[in-house]
Amino acid sequence: MPYFNLNDSLNLISKFTFARLWNAGKVWSSYRISRMLGKPVQWGLPISVSFEPTTSCNLRCPECPSGMREFTRPTGMLESSFFKKTIDEIYKELLYLIFYFQGEPYLNPAFLEMVQYAHDKGIYTATSTNAHYLTDEKARKTVESGLDRLIISIDGTTQDVYQQYRVGGKLEKVIEGARNIVKWKKALNSKTPFVFFQFLVVKPNEHQIEAIKQLGKEVGVDQVRFKTAQVYDFENDPNQLIPSIDKYSRYKKDKSGKRVVKSGLGNHCWKLWHANVITWDGLVVPCCFDKDAQHQLGNLATQSFKETWQNENYKQFRSAIMQSRKNIDICANCSEGLKVWED
Repeated sequence: MPYFNLNDSLNLISKFTFARLWNAGKVWSSYRISRMLGKPVQWGLPISVSFEPTTSCNLRCPECPSGMREFTRPTGMLESSFFKKTIDEIYKELLYLIFYFQGEPYLNPAFLEMVQYAHDKGIYTATSTNAHYLTDEKARKTVESGLDRLIISIDGTTQDVYQQYRVGGKLEKVIEGARNIVKWKKALNSKTPFVFFQFLVVKPNEHQIEAIKQLGKEVGVDQVRFKTAQVYDFENDPNQLIPSIDKYSRYKKDKSGKRVVKSGLGNHCWKLWHANVITWDGLVVPCCFDKDAQHQLGNLATQSFKETWQNENYKQFRSAIMQSRKNIDICANCSEGLKVWED
């Protein structure tokens, strides 16, 4: 299947209002001006925001701090009242809302209530799940909530391969959950959510690339996509995860034989201008690579969202990115600019 999907794209376009289009124009132009000047200029509010429903997870994936229970920050659940208060402040400008950072979103009992709230504000909503909680009832409620995009992580087509990365997971539950969503989309005559299997290509599963395409067709998902895997210690790769197929690897060897990130580290970052991430307890961090919230740019418990977006911490971080991005730890493994291979 091609990357471009007409129905999903038209759905996203339908979320644009004059206020959101005007805001997007301001954000994009300020980013381009910043690159020309070599110093940050920031206009508008984020086009996209990620909210973390929870840090809890039922699996133990080896490259995930949530799965490995390695957080130094507390584990908890996003409260619906806090979420709604924040959305009320920024929904007129906000186009795209991602219900994911760390953890499994469906573990938060109020998750679909929050999706519904954002949907009612006309925001495009997306989430990523390991699909172990997509029971028949939850699948129906998911479709009814108005969720626009559902990413189902499925990293193997047989249990023995799947569990090598998705430690503690059951492939049969993932497939059952996906079938439930497809069933309820048809039953409710709904075009949403747009459902795709996301296949994180690692060495143990790279031989199943063709098989996952076939499984996607059998289950009836809208698309199958392939994603490069982030490996923290990519120089040594202790878990032997980096695939041998070059196009599915986030890394390459330089002239000296040292393994490096393919995308390079230019002194700019579109993420810092158009998006941000909010943890379950209100901390604002630059992007999804700051998994343990070490770079806290604000706290929505003490500042409004709009105040945070323009505060001194944000200005300093954007300046630091433009001066020497390679010296910022969370940028060392960044995949911005890398194509996510899709079929």
